[in-house]
Amino acid sequence: MSSDLPFVEYACEQMSGAGAITFRKMFGEYAVYCDGKVVALVCDNRLFVKPTAAGRAIAGQLAEAPPYQGAKPYLLVGEELDDREWLSNLIRVTGRELPQPKERKKRR
Repeated sequence: MSSDLPFVEYACEQMSGAGAITFRKMFGEYAVYCDGKVVALVCDNRLFVKPTAAGRAIAGQLAEAPPYQGAKPYLLVGEELDDREWLSNLIRVTGRELPQPKERKKRR
């Protein structure tokens, strides 16, 4: 089952206080970017945030689960999705810990 665009848009709006939030459809699901870094995935209308030390400190007892079969566990955001301030903070600190994306080589 793929995610619904309205759910993706809502999740991105909820975390908009973290920085420049964008999303991109990938393989029927969505990658969520904060300031150019992939910080989360939306799969089956659920929000999975990349795990970092700072993110785990904020997340507390948040469950971890793989967003798709064979993936490493991510932080699974449930009811907390409705708390805009909390979610923006989680995304902000997660993005700060993640490395800058590698530059893509231009195709000829």
